Amino acid sequence: METLREAAQTFRPSADAKHGPLVPMMLVLTVITGVVDAASYLRLGHVFVANMTGNVVFLGFAIAGAQGLSAVSSLVALGAFLLGAVVGGKLGARWVEHRGRVLRAGSGAQAALLVLALVVGVSVSQPLSSGARYALLVPLALAMGVQNAAAQRLAVPELTTTVLTRTLTGIASEATLAGGAGAKLGRRFLAVAAMLIGALIGGLLALHVSIGAAIAVALALAAAVAVWVHLVSRSDAPWTRA
Repeated sequence: METLREAAQTFRPSADAKHGPLVPMMLVLTVITGVVDAASYLRLGHVFVANMTGNVVFLGFAIAGAQGLSAVSSLVALGAFLLGAVVGGKLGARWVEHRGRVLRAGSGAQAALLVLALVVGVSVSQPLSSGARYALLVPLALAMGVQNAAAQRLAVPELTTTVLTRTLTGIASEATLAGGAGAKLGRRFLAVAAMLIGALIGGLLALHVSIGAAIAVALALAAAVAVWVHLVSRSDAPWTRA
């Protein structure tokens, strides 16, 4: 029952909750991560645009001579992601005193980059040429770098929007079976589910419709978060304070 109660509070946090509406917004951003990483891995040559741990591993595999992996693609994704994180960091520093404005700036920039990726995605022909893949890879990785920088500055527990290894470790290591209290299980399960749902949506669209369709879903979600946080950021509620 405690897990269900916590899950419900994640979707509908109380007005005086420490992180307020940022919690469900982080879940939406986690879905975006699943969508774009599924699309990039399946259609852009086995490379991620959000999961940089995977790209570092892929880079090692590619250097070792593994087939189907590109060291250049991994390096481009890493470089674009880092540049996006720099942009996201600068935006966060500008609005450091108001967490809602940090996310609004980050989501707005992310949505703009996804618009660029969508324009490319619907303009290129299939199968994707090498140039088209990089033209999609760069704005997508930039967008996810911005998102991760904003999420890191907001620091909502268990909702990094990208990394699930720590979340899964917490589910297992803090379970009652392991002698723990089972803390934050509701939120942790929802984070895993959000990533899974995003990956499922992105995979289905990338495989059976087009990569542009997957990017369009990610764009719609990012724009929704930007509008949502803009509306709630007009207040000076406790959750807005850094």
